[in-house]
Amino acid sequence: MGVTLTISNDLAKRLDALAKTTHQPKSSLISQAIEEFLTIQEWHIQAIKEGIEAADKGDVVSHEEALTELKQWNKRAS
Repeated sequence: MGVTLTISNDLAKRLDALAKTTHQPKSSLISQAIEEFLTIQEWHIQAIKEGIEAADKGDVVSHEEALTELKQWNKRAS
C-alpha cells in the first residue's frame, strides 16, 4: 500500500540529516517512526481502556493510597 506524506521543510531537513548519518533510506526511517508511534499509541489506548474497566468494577485505590505508593517509588529511586 502506498501513502503520500507531506512534511514541513524543517522535518524534511532533519530526516535528510538522519538518513545521511545513519546510512539508512528515508523511507525506512519514516516507516520505523510510524511503527514506534503506533505501538506507543496502541499501548496507551489499551492502558486507558483497562483503567476504565478497572474503575467500572470499583477496582481503585484512594488518593491517599496512591500518594503513599508514589512516595515509596520515590524512596526506591533515590
